[in-house]
Amino acid sequence: MLKYTDYVSTLFDDHSNPNKITVAFKMGVQALKKGHSATVMLMVDGVYLARENALEGIDIGAPFEPAKALLEAFLADGGQVVVCSACMQHNSVHKEEIDSRFVVITADDVIDLLMNAKGSLQLT
Repeated sequence: MLKYTDYVSTLFDDHSNPNKITVAFKMGVQALKKGHSATVMLMVDGVYLARENALEGIDIGAPFEPAKALLEAFLADGGQVVVCSACMQHNSVHKEEIDSRFVVITADDVIDLLMNAKGSLQLT
């Protein structure tokens, strides 16, 4: 179920840009550590990262943790990962492929998440 959060990080890239993937999840973890609620939103090519174990092997090195570890910490601390349904359809990513911990959202949800957030980071 979708929940509005204080902070929203929007990720548009897939495996081709591991730096952006890492930063999106690192900033989400940091927002949670500071007491804010947080969402990482996967859009455009970012929807490929919604597949089960998609972050496996993504590690840009110090001072950052591997992306999969950041995702697990983010989710364990109450973070929310959402995936754009239109982007999924456009990129032939099917709901059955999506990590069951993630929420599939509509364009209306994207707007509502951003408009209800206190702050956001757009990684384009």
